[in-house]
Amino acid sequence: MSTQTSTPSPAGKTGFQLPKWAGSFGVQIIAALIVGLGLGLLAKYTGSTKASPNGLGATLQTIGSSYVSLLQTAVVPLIFTAVVSSISNLRQVSNAAKLAWNTLLWFAITSLIAVLIGIGLGVLLQPGANTGITGEAKYSGKSGDWWAFLVGLFPKNFLGLGASSTVAESGAVTTSVSFNVLQILVIAIAVGVAALKVGKAAEPFLNLNASALAVIQKVLWWIIRIAPLGTVGLIGNAVAVYGWDTIGSLGKFTFAIYVGLALVLFAVYPILVRTHGLSVKQYFSGVWPAVQLAFVSRSSVGTLPLTQRVTERSLGVPRAYASFAVPLGATTKMDGCAAIYPAISAIFVAQFFGIQLDFSQYLLIALVSVLGSAATAGTTGAVVMLTLTLSTLGLPLAGVGLLLAIDPILDMGRTAVNVAGQALVPTIVAKRQGILDEQLYNAPRNGTPFVDDTVDVDAANAGTTAPSDGTSTDTASRELADAKA
Repeated sequence: MSTQTSTPSPAGKTGFQLPKWAGSFGVQIIAALIVGLGLGLLAKYTGSTKASPNGLGATLQTIGSSYVSLLQTAVVPLIFTAVVSSISNLRQVSNAAKLAWNTLLWFAITSLIAVLIGIGLGVLLQPGANTGITGEAKYSGKSGDWWAFLVGLFPKNFLGLGASSTVAESGAVTTSVSFNVLQILVIAIAVGVAALKVGKAAEPFLNLNASALAVIQKVLWWIIRIAPLGTVGLIGNAVAVYGWDTIGSLGKFTFAIYVGLALVLFAVYPILVRTHGLSVKQYFSGVWPAVQLAFVSRSSVGTLPLTQRVTERSLGVPRAYASFAVPLGATTKMDGCAAIYPAISAIFVAQFFGIQLDFSQYLLIALVSVLGSAATAGTTGAVVMLTLTLSTLGLPLAGVGLLLAIDPILDMGRTAVNVAGQALVPTIVAKRQGILDEQLYNAPRNGTPFVDDTVDVDAANAGTTAPSDGTSTDTASRELADAKA
């Protein structure tokens, strides 16, 4: 009697399997939007209101607010460690002061161009007109001013923390702690510069900071991975609270945002590349892997290892300079989240609540966007930056909750533009300073920015210099592979 031997299935491959496309992060986000919309409508039509949510409404609200809280929790340690690490990398760069100044200058120039595009689109398209609340419910708040914004840059304590207390009708006192992201940035810059000045004695601190940054980035990736769950809660709660009519009115706002993002990515950036004598095709083919990951992950910091690698390997920026400029850009260079988005959003909120903005307030939007870019901190979403802009202008913060309903849709495009800009500025500065490897920039693309890792390892083991950019391997590719796994 013959015996047939069946080949055992690999571990984890038995039974029902989801199709490969279902494991895509982008597909999960879209599915979460649909589920959240359905649950939000169900909660709305079963009697859930903002003042008195039912069980489903309360659950959606808790899920959404908890996810936002997780992201905000990561902001403080992320800003501090990333900025200190970026500044410490200047030790490896010759003519560091000039490179740092030029990098910050071009960050500001491109952010100013982006915010002017955002303001122009907001005024032209009027995304919040005829979609808001009735006149008697209009907001009448105190207008923000330049002095309050500038004073707010100075830290009041080492952690940039503030506390406020509220007294309920029952007499219970609730105290909440908040943080000022710009103050934390100022503290991080001061500590980073001081560590550079101290020299060798600061090495243990800088090593500890680098290790802490790696751990925080790993935790942040875990938070990103549960973004579909947070999306269900955020959009579900928004639909339950505001209703479909209001959410549907955000279509014009979404259109305005994506028009602005497209103008920056496919018009402004190519013009800057071309005016510096570089190939637009080579720029896009080089940066595209990072742009794709940014669109899916919705996190500049989560994309940071890949952004830095394509900036070095595909765009020809020396590693010593890229290791400063790219991480700094991941926390401070946000043309999507900190320029286009807050500009159009502020105008939308003003129109939604029936508030007229004057010329000085438009100038204030531009100032906040250029100087306050670091407030986004490279995390998913631009809640902190939007809150900063609305607070400075004296606009109602209730608009933040409304816009969070469609934030996952907007954040994909915003983050893609952020990352494209984070690779663009180091490339431009390196070209202007004569340190760009144009042969590497113009080389044919091989499809993956990590294909030559083994060449670097072999070169390092042999004590020789790796080809093209003369750099040795790092752990970025392994960290990214681990994160994606």
